[in-house]
Amino acid sequence: MTEPATRPPRSDAVRNRDAILEAAADALARDPRASMTDIAREAGVGRVTLYGHFPSREALVEATLLRVIERSEAELASLDLSGDPLDALDLLVRRSWRIVDTFHRLLGVAEETLSNERILAHHAEPMARVRTLIERGQRVGAMRRDLDAGWLASCFTALLHTAAGELRAGRLSEDAADRVVAATVVSLLAAPSVAGG
Repeated sequence: MTEPATRPPRSDAVRNRDAILEAAADALARDPRASMTDIAREAGVGRVTLYGHFPSREALVEATLLRVIERSEAELASLDLSGDPLDALDLLVRRSWRIVDTFHRLLGVAEETLSNERILAHHAEPMARVRTLIERGQRVGAMRRDLDAGWLASCFTALLHTAAGELRAGRLSEDAADRVVAATVVSLLAAPSVAGG
């Protein structure tokens, strides 16, 4: 007996899921305590529809976090990081750190909802891009070799998250942010001979 073919989801179901994920990203970024009811209302769907797509708040938070990461990856994957490692690092910082602002807000919610292992699993691809660039910079002497590339990649990520928090708190100005964040990351990762000029 053959299995019945699985039908693709209806277009209204796809639209509803997209609306829920968009609403969740906005609502949770504004208020980490936003409820499923709040998100359903913002998405313009009923609670039954919301729970039909996401059976728990945990499932919705994880799907929302994953969507933000996938969108970030789609944007960052197009960057040409093949040139001078420090120039590539500067470009990566300037293009990626503001993406982290939205991600940072969701991360706080995710940390209360998801296990650390699940959160780290979703970080694998972005972290691999940064680590690969750092390792290349270390090989050619442009980036410091006295510290492990994995540690430096973690520092890179921590600095971006800190910058996003400082910007939201008003302690980092919009006008200076790109320059300050890029300069800080590059000075941290550059080889001492390069950083010292």
